[in-house]
Amino acid sequence: MEYNEDDFLALSGIQHFIFCKRQWALIHIEQQWQENIRTIEGNLMHERAHDDFLYETRNGIKTVRGVAVHSRVLGIYGVCDIVEFHEDGIVVPVEYKRGSPKESDADIMQLVLQVICLEEMMCKEISYGYLYYGETRHRTKVEITKELKDRASAVSTEMHDYYNRQHTPKVKPTKSCNACSLKDICLPKLHNRRSAKQYIKESIEE
Repeated sequence: MEYNEDDFLALSGIQHFIFCKRQWALIHIEQQWQENIRTIEGNLMHERAHDDFLYETRNGIKTVRGVAVHSRVLGIYGVCDIVEFHEDGIVVPVEYKRGSPKESDADIMQLVLQVICLEEMMCKEISYGYLYYGETRHRTKVEITKELKDRASAVSTEMHDYYNRQHTPKVKPTKSCNACSLKDICLPKLHNRRSAKQYIKESIEE
């Protein structure tokens, strides 16, 4: 099965989905968005990654910035910050992030989806990629395994399921809510309060 272009989802959305499925739905289904300092800094970093040069060649490596990619098999599309083409035929995507490595695998999953897109478009296997973090100014190498590809594919399928059902999950407040740019739209504390029905039921039982 292959998806039509009209049904493609943004591959970068996998970060939102892993961080919080409700956040992903608010952005990608309900089209709500709100900037905070983290998103602004992240956007500036990506703009610099894309705009410095369209491409350059150094030490036998051709670096191309802002590469549009897609996968008809997974129904996703997006842009690779940087793709390196080595003289020996190796292709290496590099994804830029503003902060430091996360506890979750959200960044890794985004990179893996980029690899899946590139492999499908170029009919070429890609064995690794890099995550570059602005806070540490360091590249982290990511080996692209079958297990990672399977997980990324499964998450992509789940995203399509939510989108097709136009389903926005209920809030599940965590400590991460304070860092979310949609906190004032999601209102996690408000949604976490007991309903009137629940309050009455608990009062009767007491």
